[in-house]
Amino acid sequence: MLLTLAAFLIAIALLVAVHEWGHFAMARACGVKVLKFSIGFGPRVVGWTSRRSGTAYQIGLLPLGGFVKMLDEREEPVAQAELKFAFNRKPLKSRAAIVAAGPVANLCLAVLLYACVNWLGVTEPEALVSKPAAGSIAEKAGFAGGERILQAGFEGSNLQDVESFEDFRWWLTRAALEAKALDLVYQTGQGASRSTTLSFQSLDVTHADASMFRAIGFVSPQSPARITALMPGSAALVAGLQPGDIVLQVDGLPMVDATQLRELISHSGVSQMPQPQQWLIQRNGAQLLLTVTPRQQHEAGQTFGRVGAMIGGMPSMVQVRYGFWSSIEKALGKTWEVSGLTLRMMGQIVTGAASVRNLSGPLTIADYAGRSAAMGLEQFMVFLALISISLGVLNLLPLPVLDGGHLMYYGWEGVTGRAVSEAWLSVLQRVGFAVLLVMMSIAIFNDLSRLLS
Repeated sequence: MLLTLAAFLIAIALLVAVHEWGHFAMARACGVKVLKFSIGFGPRVVGWTSRRSGTAYQIGLLPLGGFVKMLDEREEPVAQAELKFAFNRKPLKSRAAIVAAGPVANLCLAVLLYACVNWLGVTEPEALVSKPAAGSIAEKAGFAGGERILQAGFEGSNLQDVESFEDFRWWLTRAALEAKALDLVYQTGQGASRSTTLSFQSLDVTHADASMFRAIGFVSPQSPARITALMPGSAALVAGLQPGDIVLQVDGLPMVDATQLRELISHSGVSQMPQPQQWLIQRNGAQLLLTVTPRQQHEAGQTFGRVGAMIGGMPSMVQVRYGFWSSIEKALGKTWEVSGLTLRMMGQIVTGAASVRNLSGPLTIADYAGRSAAMGLEQFMVFLALISISLGVLNLLPLPVLDGGHLMYYGWEGVTGRAVSEAWLSVLQRVGFAVLLVMMSIAIFNDLSRLLS
C-alpha cells in the first residue's frame, strides 16, 4: 500500500511538473512574465518566491494537477511598464507555442524515458508463446504452444525482429486495435521455421483488455507447468502435490505449459462436477502418477474447476538492450506509435467503436504505478512514459478547458483574424468542463468496478 501511494505521488508530481515546466519555459522564452508556478492545487504546503524574477514557486495540497499563472490583462490590471510582458499582448504564434509546450514536454519526457530504458536494458520474457485457447485466432493459425516468435510486421511492410514477449504483445495490440493483418515468422519447438498471417477482422476490440488477448490466443509467455504453492486443505494438497512438482501429462495429454494446465483445470468444472484426473508429474528427477480431483467453484455467476495451487514457473528471460543512437530512434518510434494508438482509441470511444470501459482514472493509475514500481525501475519508467504520452495526447484534444481547446481558439483567430468573443468563450468553457467532468466520472466508475470485481 505504501509503495503504491509513493509510486503514484512520484508519478503524478513528475508528470505534472514536466507539463507545467513546458508552459513555464516557453513563456519565459517568449518574454512573458510568470507570476506563479504550482505543482498541485489548493493551499500551499511549501513554496518560495524568486527575488530575480518575482515568480512564486509552490507545492499545493492536492497533487492531481498544477498550473502556471502568467501576467495577463484579462485576469487582473497590468502596470503600463509591464504590458510588454503580458501573455495577451504576445503574437498569436507565441501564445500558441506557450500553450502547446506543456503537452509537447510530456511527449519529450516519454522519449527520454523510453530511450533510457532501451539504453540501460530491461529483462523481459522471451518471445515464447504458450498454448493458445481452443477456438482462438492463434489456435486456428496452427500454433500449439512453445513456438518462438522471430519476426513480425504489418501485412505489406517489412518484417522486424521481435526482441521479447512484450515486444510481441505490442505488435498484437496495434494489429488488433487498428484491424491490421500481422505477418509472423516463428520457430516451432522442433526447430522448424515457419510463417503465417494473423487476421483480426473478426475480433471484437471494443474493450482492450485481457479478454482481447484471450480471443487472440496469446495471453502470456510460455512458462513450465510447475506447482509453486499450495493452499491449505486444497484438492492439490490432498492429492499429494508438492511445490516444485512439474506436471508432464494429465490423463495422457502432454502439458505444454502452465497456461494449458490452468485452462484444463478451469474447464473441468464448467458444465459438470470435475472428475478424477491422472497427473504424471516430475519430482526430484523421478516421475510419479497422482490422482487429482478438481473442485467446482462458483464466483461472479461463473462455474469452473480449481485445485487450489499456484501454477506456473518463471518464464525464460532475455536482456533487451540497444546502443545509444538506436535507443533514441526506437524511443521516438515508440512514442509516435503509442501517441497514435492513444488518439485512435479516444476517437473510437467517442464514436462508440470502443467501450468507455477503456477509460481509466486515478485509482487504476495508482494501482499500476505500484505494480510497475514493485517490478523495478525500468518497468516504472515504462509506466511513466505511457502515462506521460496519455497526458500529452489528452491535453492536445480540441476540448475547451484543455490545452487543445486553447489551440482551437487560436486556430480560429489565425483564420478569421479576430479572437473568439468572451461570450463564446464562456459557453465553450462550461461545455468543456461538463464533458471533462463526465469523462472523469466514467473513469472513476471504471476504477471502482475493476477494484470491486
